[in-house]
Amino acid sequence: MERFHAGDVHLQSGVTLPDVSVAYVTHGRLSPARDNVVVFPTCFYGTHEDNEFLIGPGRALDPERLFIVVPNMLANGLSTSPSNAPEPFSGSGFPLVTHADNVALQARLLRERFEVERVQLALGWSMGGQQAYHWAAMYPERVERIAVICGAARTAPHTY
Repeated sequence: MERFHAGDVHLQSGVTLPDVSVAYVTHGRLSPARDNVVVFPTCFYGTHEDNEFLIGPGRALDPERLFIVVPNMLANGLSTSPSNAPEPFSGSGFPLVTHADNVALQARLLRERFEVERVQLALGWSMGGQQAYHWAAMYPERVERIAVICGAARTAPHTY
């Protein structure tokens, strides 16, 4: 697991969260043309390990031909979260974080760490799928296609 240190991040809620980091893993090798990128964000309470079922030789996301980046959502315990944020943002003081906040950080990660401007696929399940929708809505010129698995466009009240 690696970390992308984003510094202080101004969130959609209006709060500036200090010293934000996004934990992520990669699978495969980035092509010289940087045109084989898949971004596969995690779901709520999920980590990059939960996404590995689709990744592997001969699987849907084959690292022999794709460069797969799996960023962990903010607040999942590995990226900046209530459990590791500095006071006064720790615990119940953690600010509201939106899918748009997560996707903006993921786009920065791809651009700043890998010099990637366009993704072949934004993919996710559950809240990871909602992030894939946000990729398409926020960056339509940067996303070739999306795949959403069990990701309603709107979170149901029972999942709050």
